[in-house]
Amino acid sequence: MKRVLYIVLGVILISCSKQPQKINYSGVTQGSYFSITYFDEENRHFEADFDSIFREVDNSVSLWNENSIIRKVNRNEDVVVNQIFKDNFEWARKASEFSDGAFDATIGPLVSAWGFHYKKELEMTPEMVDSIRQLVDYHKVEIIDNKVVKANPNMTLDFNAVAQGYTTDLIGKFLETKGICNYLVDVGGEIMARGTKPNGEMWTIGIEKPAENYDSERSVQIKINLKDKGIVTSGNYRKYIEKDGVRYSHSIDPKTGYPVEHNLLSATVIADNASWADCLTTICMLVGKEKASELLENQDVEAYFIYVDNDNMIQSEWLGH
Repeated sequence: MKRVLYIVLGVILISCSKQPQKINYSGVTQGSYFSITYFDEENRHFEADFDSIFREVDNSVSLWNENSIIRKVNRNEDVVVNQIFKDNFEWARKASEFSDGAFDATIGPLVSAWGFHYKKELEMTPEMVDSIRQLVDYHKVEIIDNKVVKANPNMTLDFNAVAQGYTTDLIGKFLETKGICNYLVDVGGEIMARGTKPNGEMWTIGIEKPAENYDSERSVQIKINLKDKGIVTSGNYRKYIEKDGVRYSHSIDPKTGYPVEHNLLSATVIADNASWADCLTTICMLVGKEKASELLENQDVEAYFIYVDNDNMIQSEWLGH
């Protein structure tokens, strides 16, 4: 009887001593980097599955893929949209309604026009802006019977403000189907932190300090601990157009048709998932600090703003922290 007990205890001790293995997979996707870290007692590797998910997203909503569904939609080809496309469309629609149209997935024609004209040193006249603005209105695009219906065939869609956050969540959901609940997924800076490290420590995330120029060396403004949350940071300090010594934001206000002007340098949002955090940071950078604070006030999120005050000094502020 004692021998049986010893054997049972031995099996329990061996089982309990089995340590989760740290697995990391990183590379390039969607024009940016990705890094996936997780802990698994079975030491399983899912590189092929991750690559498959990246391909599915790329084939659905990537503007860099000539044969993607979104590119076919923008070319007015007869194409049936899949669930990935519909999910991104719905996130974009939710963000548009929440922000009263500040977020608009049909903004592409204006963004392209401003970028093209400044690169070619051409002027954007009020008449040109007004003309292009007729192609920007999320109300005028619908999905009916799994097909995109546009009020104007020249309208285009762009899910760049949600696709990477969505991809991050998709990878996380896949890991959870495998019973893995301790992971950190980072797709282009759109991050989902689930669970903890084996020693119980939370995941540590760094928020970038605003850079002076687009090619300045990266440095950390602040580090935070995160568990079971998505976090995304957006900023205009690396993405801008410069002409005659003046910097113009890459964020275009769909209501005015012009680059936004405000003192917000970057916005970080912590939400229940990376998809919504991705949308919200974009909204913050479109509407500015004051309006963003109003919009987020009743949301179950936290936000960290880095901005320039009236004395041209860089300041920071937590919301809901």
